[in-house]
Amino acid sequence: MDILERALEFEQRKMSFTTNSERIVASREVKDIILSVNELYKEKKDPELMDLMKRLTVIKRKIEKRLKGAPNQ
Repeated sequence: MDILERALEFEQRKMSFTTNSERIVASREVKDIILSVNELYKEKKDPELMDLMKRLTVIKRKIEKRLKGAPNQ
């Protein structure tokens, strides 16, 4: 279950991405983790895996929101 360890490690990591390149790398990494966990979920149908994917998706959305920046008015 290496992917679950990787997912939990990413979730507990400090989220202080100072540069855009760090945010891009983090966004791609979390996307890869989510897709891998989804493959496990398809096989096992474990609700804990779904909860993990939801938590990671929240983190991913926060990172992507910072990447897009504030809307210009």
